[in-house]
Amino acid sequence: MPFVLKKFQAIKDKKIQIFLTHYLNYSPKIAQKLIGKGRVFRDDMSAFNPSDIIDCEEIFIGVFEGQSRGLKPLLEFNDFAIFDKPTNLMVHPISKHTQYSLLDEIRYFFGEDANLIHRIDAETSGLVIVGKNKKSEIELKDMFQEKKYHKSYLAIVCGKLEKELTINKPLDKEGLLIGVKMKVCNEEEGGKESITIIKPLKYNQNRDLTLIEAIPLTGRQHQIRVHLHSINHTILGDPIYGIDDINAENYLNKTLSSNDRFTLSGSSRLWLHANYLEFSYKNIIYKIFSKNRDIFNEFERC
Repeated sequence: MPFVLKKFQAIKDKKIQIFLTHYLNYSPKIAQKLIGKGRVFRDDMSAFNPSDIIDCEEIFIGVFEGQSRGLKPLLEFNDFAIFDKPTNLMVHPISKHTQYSLLDEIRYFFGEDANLIHRIDAETSGLVIVGKNKKSEIELKDMFQEKKYHKSYLAIVCGKLEKELTINKPLDKEGLLIGVKMKVCNEEEGGKESITIIKPLKYNQNRDLTLIEAIPLTGRQHQIRVHLHSINHTILGDPIYGIDDINAENYLNKTLSSNDRFTLSGSSRLWLHANYLEFSYKNIIYKIFSKNRDIFNEFERC
């Protein structure tokens, strides 16, 4: 979602936060956020601080303007919607240089008050809930915070998995070369409780791959990926947990070629898909399945 600079005629000697709220009709919370994140500029492009007095004729505000690339909601209800996110798409911009993310589509369809309820990794495909207004956003985020939902994923993993199992291994940040990487550890080492149920669905003998359902009972970063890697059933195409740290760092820095990634991880994408969501909202139970069939097609490919 690109930032767009919008220009406004300023009133000199007014405090910048008062000007945004009283004259541009921003709420105090949004005005404070815009200034605090350095998105309000003088005409020389220097950013205002919260206590600054306007000393120029014009000000500029960096705002998001959602742009669609054709991704439409899977389902839409009065207060929320569901997107079926493709792989290799960030759900939220990580900097002002991020050109496109799922938030683009969210704001394009539903306006500035719409927001993500939860996140999944850029490489993970599948279901994401979106609140269409602030009230529903708060209620649905509380639901996720209190873990009043059921979520399951599909994944293609290396090797043959024959029996259902529960992986109960605490996780913590690895703290080494790769900042986002997690590790299995014990609670004495600072690990947080992490539990995943793994159900094998089908085995592809020709490719030595197993299609599995993964049900995370906790919500740690990279939980399913780390747990599966810890039992030697790494997810096909994982560019962090399936390869050495130097190449994983090269991948994150976008210097690993697609050919090298395929050679190292077995695929050009991570085969992890958020396939099912079940939750209650305003006393109605919603049970939602993804319509994306890519993971089944890839698994059956010989």
